[in-house]
Amino acid sequence: MTSVVPRSSHPDVARKTLCRSPFLSVKFFVFCHGLLQLSQLLVSGYLKSSISTIERRYGLSSQTSGLLASFNEVGNTLLIVFVSYLGSRVHRPRLIGCGAILVSLAGFLMALPHFLTGPYEYDQSVARILFSVTVIGPGVAFMLGSAMLRFYVDIDKVSAAEVQLTSKDPRWVGAWWLGFLVAASLVALSALPYFFFPREMPKEVVTAKNRGSKRREDVLSQLRCQHSESLSLTEFIRRFPAVLLRNLRHPVYLLVVLAQVNISAMVAGLATFMGKFLERQFSLTVSLANMIIGAVNIPGAMVGIVVGGAILKRFQMSLRQCSALCVLGMLLCLLTAFPLLFLGCPTQKVAGVTYWHSSGSGHHDMECNTQCHCPERGFNPICGSDGVEYTSPCSAGCSHLATLTDSSVLNYTECSCIAGPGGFARPGTCGTACSHLFVPFVVLSCLAGILASTSHTPSFMLILRSIQPEDKSFAVGIQFMLLRVLAWMPGPVLYGSAIDTSCVLWERRCERTAACRYYDNTLFRQRYLGLQFFFEVGAFLCFGAVYLILSKQEREAHQAEEAKAEPEKEKLAGNSMKSPESKV
Repeated sequence: MTSVVPRSSHPDVARKTLCRSPFLSVKFFVFCHGLLQLSQLLVSGYLKSSISTIERRYGLSSQTSGLLASFNEVGNTLLIVFVSYLGSRVHRPRLIGCGAILVSLAGFLMALPHFLTGPYEYDQSVARILFSVTVIGPGVAFMLGSAMLRFYVDIDKVSAAEVQLTSKDPRWVGAWWLGFLVAASLVALSALPYFFFPREMPKEVVTAKNRGSKRREDVLSQLRCQHSESLSLTEFIRRFPAVLLRNLRHPVYLLVVLAQVNISAMVAGLATFMGKFLERQFSLTVSLANMIIGAVNIPGAMVGIVVGGAILKRFQMSLRQCSALCVLGMLLCLLTAFPLLFLGCPTQKVAGVTYWHSSGSGHHDMECNTQCHCPERGFNPICGSDGVEYTSPCSAGCSHLATLTDSSVLNYTECSCIAGPGGFARPGTCGTACSHLFVPFVVLSCLAGILASTSHTPSFMLILRSIQPEDKSFAVGIQFMLLRVLAWMPGPVLYGSAIDTSCVLWERRCERTAACRYYDNTLFRQRYLGLQFFFEVGAFLCFGAVYLILSKQEREAHQAEEAKAEPEKEKLAGNSMKSPESKV
């Protein structure tokens, strides 16, 4: 490739030439790559922030929505081997730009269902003379989700005056599609500079003092590139299984990757369903739940990564010390996360679902509302003056309502199923009424995330330092492939399936099970956080095994050095005992 830098014998002239175009600057490339990474993470992170809203809009179970979230990793897993092969053979900046354009198109396609389907129709079930009117990188994505989900889903189809719901209503569906348009547009803009970068950056000017070492580095780099480029695709694919098996037989590499698989599976499930968990446990709106995740939990994880890297650099840790730091971080994480299993809210009393009066057996066939002929699928929750929630005004036997000047419902009155004289109800859910536990939960979960994240950098160092130098690029590719296949793909599905088992009332659409309307909060908490605790224990045990192996290896190496040094000591001692006469 012809150099883009004109020849000049004077280094100042060459330096000035380089400054003419920002596309010849490594710093500008790093800046553009940071923007691209941020915008790409917006697309995948925004999906997780909107998952509970998409469930409600299209009637999906948590297992199905978890499967939807895991599809993001399928393309990465299928292409990772070929990208490793093509990386040194193509114009890499343009390849990155083309990939980013594909991500942008995918983001636009993810918003497409909103424009292909009709307006959202929420249930307005009432009794007979009655009508009703009543949710940076991944961190930035959740903040974006918090902002977008404040808007009603059909903001482009209906006027604000026609929407008689608030974000606190359990039937509220936010503009989930809007964030995909924003994120996809940012990815497309971030991709443009990559088509103007050269295939290789101009060589930096080196002094005579460093010329020798620089020349050696260039020669080694060229040899590696020539060796890599000399491999055909067939030979590359043929060698890949052998390298895979060689690395998997390395106990330290295998155990560290398994530990990372446990941590990644935990993070995948938490990132996908933490918003839903906060909504159900503490009666938060979708927007507020995303705000908490984006502003507290994810920044906490970033702090943990930085702290782990700083400790590693400050003390120049050995492999055994790196494994000890990982073990300590996961142990403290376990101790911090265990109380979370008991910090939650009980299931609210829902008539005919989780709470039954002395008369009647179901929420649609209680004796007190038999004259109302309530539709079985009706869902318009109200909170009775007796503290019991009802799935609709009809199921509570309400016959009258009071409205405000804007025609929104103030309350429902003369409800025959609500205990007490003149039973009445207000629109919306009763909630879980345990907001005092919310702050302790957020603090402990954030602290657990910080402690778990301290193992991030040391675990990568364990991988890079424990394998053969020529296998490093392969090993890192294998590592990310295994993380996707064993963690990021099955993790959301596993969490979603566990969550579905705690559902106590399903919505029905077209004779099929759709989204869950009510969960047993205790089971939800135990199974959701129980999976988190299970994966944390798995990571702790793997790191513990690595520490034992490295301690044994270090001890054996020390003994071998002592055994090797012993004859030398004896020889020196013998020489010192010889007298000058004997030497003569």
